[in-house]
Amino acid sequence: MPDKKQTYIDSFNLAPGRVLARKYEVLSLLGAGWEGEVYLIRELATGIERTAKMFFPERNVRDKNAQFYAKKLHKLRHCPIVIQYSAQDHIIVKGHQVTVLISEYVEGELLSKFIARQPGKRLQPFQALHLLHALASGMECIHNIGEYHGDLHSDNIILQRYGLGFDMKLVDLFHAGAPRRYNIHYDTIDMIHIFYEALGGQKHYSKQPDAIKAICCGLKSSLILKKFKSAAQLRNYLETMQW
Repeated sequence: MPDKKQTYIDSFNLAPGRVLARKYEVLSLLGAGWEGEVYLIRELATGIERTAKMFFPERNVRDKNAQFYAKKLHKLRHCPIVIQYSAQDHIIVKGHQVTVLISEYVEGELLSKFIARQPGKRLQPFQALHLLHALASGMECIHNIGEYHGDLHSDNIILQRYGLGFDMKLVDLFHAGAPRRYNIHYDTIDMIHIFYEALGGQKHYSKQPDAIKAICCGLKSSLILKKFKSAAQLRNYLETMQW
């Protein structure tokens, strides 16, 4: 008998121009992860561009991960920082039925790439504060619903607009089961780490103003959580801090 492991899919390799389920045209690969791949697609009927998150079958047993992700996106549909879920579909790839979640396509630039092309590959303190405030304000909506992101970093945040303020969307939401208080705590710690990274990290930390260091708390989780237990507390602190 053939080894079933040989039938596992860990890459779809969908070429641009391929048509899926007679409904969607593949335009490009946007990203890949442990549970699947994300493609930019075009609906043939409408010409509208959307994203398609495709789950590797062996990592989506009984559609558990796909259903979790879809329900979470729906639950957070009123949070402006969350990409809007559209529908679930199924296609056949390499002889396997693959679950596809269709969502809005968000144009923009990954935060990591935005930081990398700034002078010195870092933001100045005042600009970084605006970035952190926008992120905390967006995450506050998620935390107020009792939910969490679970894996915040500069490679899964898309900037749509920046200037005095920032408009952003979150890419992906981590599946770690039912939300717990510590999930929200980890989100808050992750936001401080993103702020620290945006400022240039350890190389520039010693020269940062005291007000900046008071937010970073030396990246010590216990100190961060003593001051900021949620996105709301962080956002409120930024709006009332003495500069």
